[in-house]
Amino acid sequence: MKKVLALALALAFVAVAAVSGEFNWRQFEGATVKVMLVQHPYAEGIHKKIADFEKLTGIKVEHNTIPEENYMDKLATSVASQFGDPDVFMSGAYQAWEYAPAGYLADLDEFVDDPALTTPDYDLGDFFEGILGSMRWDLVPGHKVGVGKLWGIPIGFETNCLSYNKEIFAEHNIKVPTTPEELYAAARRLQKFEGEGTYGIAVRGTRNWATVNTGYLTTFANYGGVDMAIENGRLVSKLDSPESIKMTDDWVKMIRESGSPTWASYTWYQCQADLGARKAAILFDADILGYFANFPGGSAESGKLASAAPVKPAGRSAPLTANLWAWALSLNNYSKAKGPAWLFIQYFTGKEFLTFSVTEWKSVDTPRKSVFNNPEFQKLVGDMDGYLEMFEKTIPGATILFTPNPYHFEVTTEWAATLQDIVAGKYPSTEAAMKQLKQRIDVILEDVELE
Repeated sequence: MKKVLALALALAFVAVAAVSGEFNWRQFEGATVKVMLVQHPYAEGIHKKIADFEKLTGIKVEHNTIPEENYMDKLATSVASQFGDPDVFMSGAYQAWEYAPAGYLADLDEFVDDPALTTPDYDLGDFFEGILGSMRWDLVPGHKVGVGKLWGIPIGFETNCLSYNKEIFAEHNIKVPTTPEELYAAARRLQKFEGEGTYGIAVRGTRNWATVNTGYLTTFANYGGVDMAIENGRLVSKLDSPESIKMTDDWVKMIRESGSPTWASYTWYQCQADLGARKAAILFDADILGYFANFPGGSAESGKLASAAPVKPAGRSAPLTANLWAWALSLNNYSKAKGPAWLFIQYFTGKEFLTFSVTEWKSVDTPRKSVFNNPEFQKLVGDMDGYLEMFEKTIPGATILFTPNPYHFEVTTEWAATLQDIVAGKYPSTEAAMKQLKQRIDVILEDVELE
């Protein structure tokens, strides 16, 4: 009887709050939220504050943290079941392109705009536009992100930049590259900089979508390349364009002349490990990799590393851009606890938690402007030479550079496989390879409906 009375009182309070527009963190006291997280520093920060969230709200949190290599498969199975479990999960733009059209994601604008559900100081405008925009999309394949409903709210992100060993650069009198030509020349000069086993530049190379997701795609876009376009009412590949062929040819030469001899097996982990072990002089990948390797105790070369903005061809007038990946929290549209789930998302994307996550934990790239401008955060990242300058140069143009489509992972894996085959000499030329790749991707995209 007591439980029934408590529930009735709670429901009555929620109804009053909804009418009055007043916000209260305890409006769903007694509820349970099920959360699925990927094994990542961002998730570790959440773990540290779950007890505080439960104390604030009276909501119980059941969370499951899954290794990154298994996470996406497990998540896909869970959301497709339409059972509403988990209520909240970590996601990104690429998942939204698949899950939102299928009806698996709730539009978070509806929650943000409800004064009974969102605290007045939440301040969605505090997010960097490009970072928050990575999770907005209008559900039309071929339309870029940044417009449409909000399918998730970022908790952290990674953009792509150069990380390099400043001691090695100084020893060889090399200036920080700002153009692709300078980057390729620096990498060539540093090949075998300390004999066998050392090399110029570390980039990803596995037969996996992630290989084209970081330094490659950032450079591709800064050459003027685009992956897809809408033509005659259809979504088609543009990987046979002059810009695409030129950039890919230059990239292949860089790998052959300056990369690891085992490049084709490289993920982010091997790239970061080689930079931190003084095997690679330069890394072109996620900015957090160089940062963590430079952190005290992060690697043998900690304290000797620096960051720099990605390169752009000299004379190209378009603004500098960089591909980004944002980890976000999304709400399962089939959740039976949407209100409590939204409070979880709101708390862990709010200013207080995100300040903790970068000043007391190790999330590094914050999606909120106010947190970035926090003096304590500025001091922390200021210890990484060039990081703040890189961030300020890169963030205005950082965005999702892939074109939204339902076959993203299939297309990008095919792209990575072709890049691997070009490096291995399995095509007569880069041009021939990219033209054949375009044809294969067009077949994949044949059934994509744009309306």
